Amino acid sequence: MTTNGGAPQPNWETVLTATTAEQTHALAFRLAAVLQAGDLLVLSGELGAGKTTFTQGLGEGLGVREGIISPTFVLVRIHPNLPHGPRPGGPDLVHVDAYRLDSAAEIDDIDLENTMDSSVTVVEWGRDRVEHLSESRLEIDLHRAVGLDDGQPSASLDFDTEDADEPRTIVMRGYGPRWPEAPELGAAMEGAR
Repeated sequence: MTTNGGAPQPNWETVLTATTAEQTHALAFRLAAVLQAGDLLVLSGELGAGKTTFTQGLGEGLGVREGIISPTFVLVRIHPNLPHGPRPGGPDLVHVDAYRLDSAAEIDDIDLENTMDSSVTVVEWGRDRVEHLSESRLEIDLHRAVGLDDGQPSASLDFDTEDADEPRTIVMRGYGPRWPEAPELGAAMEGAR
């Protein structure tokens, strides 16, 4: 991994387009098949871009308890693996919303180190706050064609139902030894590079 002014550079970058919430969900579902305990995913994107929709797809693919919603007001939600799901004995899903956290020190205060080894950890709004938790991570940026301007998170707003067919650009980057190359996710998405 090379650096540019001290910032780690990704091992790879993949750009995809999802035209519906279902495509975003399906991409995450496929990604879940290659995830394992200890993996860290950092999700970024404006409100309504699909971060929680993406996490719901991961949860379904990992076979964790249903009911994934944005953890905006509780910061962390743990979704245990179901013994009769698609991946019995697989990792739990730890879903974090770092929007209201100002620093890596505040991330340390919520003690994610205790669950990192046994779970897949997904952190929304985690850029520049969680990179110290693992030498390897996937960064996933979700971009809407038309962003929202108020800048405030909402527990219910994610992939806005009124614009479910608005295209999203999904940029995935792999960092560290766990992600030397992009995972094979199938060819169902448009614009894969």
